[in-house]
Amino acid sequence: MICKSLEFRNVFGQKVKITEIPLVDKDSPCFFLVHIRLQQFVTKIYHTEHCKTTVYSFKEYLKRVMKWSDVEMVFQTKELKSNA
Repeated sequence: MICKSLEFRNVFGQKVKITEIPLVDKDSPCFFLVHIRLQQFVTKIYHTEHCKTTVYSFKEYLKRVMKWSDVEMVFQTKELKSNA
């Protein structure tokens, strides 16, 4: 699974970083699920005045708010043939 990170400044000027954002294909059934959850997470952090930390893990957030079977479906890794 390829993951990305996102850095931005919130409303109050604090620098915030979100890590472990899965790169999901638009044709995947998980795309809408991940896209909406990411929007909610960024909005929540963007409007938080006093951040306890400046680095957040999107994967940990998904583990808290989604069913485990859905989290596994999003973060599943494809088997590579012949160690390619």
